[in-house]
Amino acid sequence: MAKAFSRRTALVTGAGVTAGLAVPGVARATPTGGVGFTLGAETLDGGEQITSITLETARLGPIDPASLTTGTFAVHAKATSPIDTGGQDIGYDFDRTVTAARLDHRGRVVLDLDHAEGRPGGGTLGYIDAKARNVRLDLVYTLKQNAPLRSRHGHPVTLTAFTQGRLANPEVDAFSYHTSRSGMKYRLYSPSPRPGRRPLIVWLHGGGEGASLPDGYYDNETTLRANRGALGFATREAQSIFDGAYVVAPQCTSAWMDDGPRFAPLIHEIVRDVLRTHPVDPGRVLVAGCSNGGYMSLKMTTVYPRTFAASVPICGVVAGRKAGDPPLVPDAELTAISTPTWLVASLDDDTVDPRANTVHAHELIPRSEVTLYDHVVRNGHRFPGHWSWIYVARNDPSTGGTHVWQWMAGKRR
Repeated sequence: MAKAFSRRTALVTGAGVTAGLAVPGVARATPTGGVGFTLGAETLDGGEQITSITLETARLGPIDPASLTTGTFAVHAKATSPIDTGGQDIGYDFDRTVTAARLDHRGRVVLDLDHAEGRPGGGTLGYIDAKARNVRLDLVYTLKQNAPLRSRHGHPVTLTAFTQGRLANPEVDAFSYHTSRSGMKYRLYSPSPRPGRRPLIVWLHGGGEGASLPDGYYDNETTLRANRGALGFATREAQSIFDGAYVVAPQCTSAWMDDGPRFAPLIHEIVRDVLRTHPVDPGRVLVAGCSNGGYMSLKMTTVYPRTFAASVPICGVVAGRKAGDPPLVPDAELTAISTPTWLVASLDDDTVDPRANTVHAHELIPRSEVTLYDHVVRNGHRFPGHWSWIYVARNDPSTGGTHVWQWMAGKRR
């Protein structure tokens, strides 16, 4: 159920070759094969956006930084869906605004691009309504030089061809790629090595980040790009609180709520794999998840009551999908949960009724904690009420002066 609007990433390697403006009196021109560039991305609270472009200009020799302005290059972005959308347009065709232009420490030109929560034209994901899925958009960036650069010796430099390279998101790239023996894909963050066993945090994504197998789409990417749910636990702040933790993010082959009892053993297999192959403390395995993943984090503690030291279900579902349907997590299962549980939701959630799900679960789960927000607001931007995972990803929920990450870090089975 987690939904990100136009926030997905797939880059087209080798795309974006275009001619620049001819500049008279050029002393240096584009080398054979053109100048390559990298797309720099950041996962914001509302999803991943392209925030910068780095041109591999160091081999052209020293460039005078005074010759580089926000108007030196024009940037155009085109995004299309990698799979059939049933006629829905989830992409864009957009001129990006360059907000700053500079040279990095290696002498490469870096163009910072205008970006902000909810701003169109920079997202890397698109949400297909009919499939209830986020997909990584195929991105083609086109660059054009509008004015000459100058070398440190005063010679004009023009670039006449550009070649798009990889997309770089350091936070996402820190997670390695894996597939379990049962075929479920997952990403894994490993902390800096040191003696001793570490906690393991299992992040279970929302419905929008699952695969779409009928389309042959199973990318192991959207789990880290649609929101900061897993990434938050890999930040320097979180790693300090947890004293270095592994973070694993499985990707469902559809949606967890489609068949929680079937998916539970597949998630548990991944947990066992990480326990077997990494120095993880089996008494400090923690689970958290949002929306579909909030349901699944609860389900995991009912199926495996002795596995997890703590659980943080965010805007999770326990009631039936619609009126008259049996509950996804029956009351008897909720009252039997022995895993320490902290539930989070926003009262203005119009996707999952917080009272029929989060509040109801809190009333039944023994000794559970709950944090209920009125709205989901961060840095002045108001998000949909369903997106309360943003607060957990920023360690905002607290009770009695203890924040949720510190609470999780203190739990042992």
